[in-house]
Amino acid sequence: MSEVLLYSFRRCPYAMRARLALRYSGVSMRIVEVSLKAKPAEMLALSPKGTVPVLVVDGVVIDESLAIMQWALAQHDPDDWLLQGNPATLALIAENDLGFKQHLNRYKYPERYPEQPMEHYRAEGEVFLQKLEGLLAQRDYLLADHLSLADVALAPFVRQFAHVDREWFAGTPYHRLQAWLQRFLESPLFIAVMAKS
Repeated sequence: MSEVLLYSFRRCPYAMRARLALRYSGVSMRIVEVSLKAKPAEMLALSPKGTVPVLVVDGVVIDESLAIMQWALAQHDPDDWLLQGNPATLALIAENDLGFKQHLNRYKYPERYPEQPMEHYRAEGEVFLQKLEGLLAQRDYLLADHLSLADVALAPFVRQFAHVDREWFAGTPYHRLQAWLQRFLESPLFIAVMAKS
């Protein structure tokens, strides 16, 4: 395999989950940290939509975070993050990416969405948090007894939601979700991908 190149932005949840899967899979890569205010021309030439992450491997460009995660796991998935193709995995990720992310954006940037107060957007996002809390009632992880693609794909977004108002999140009844998020934030894998180079 020739050089694997990843255009990333450290705090972007999409880039975060791509880096997590690539590191877990042991893929050796060069990371280019992108300034979102001055995106490199070579990245825009590869992926005109101009969003991170963008993975380049053997001349092939993959510019969707979930596709990058799936590519990485196809290289090496020692702990079965793919859960042998369990369809619940992709369904939960789609719910996060298509629904929860929208509520998160409105909650995080309520000034851009003045139609409703911030609390309204938070309450919409909470519906998903309640679902996750329910999934964690049986086990420590969302869909299995170990970390899987679903946990890693969702955790950066739940982290963002929790960090909008940490005091509020700490006071919610989502105790299992809080513990799940804390375990993720303290994991060697997360700490490694968030280290400033």
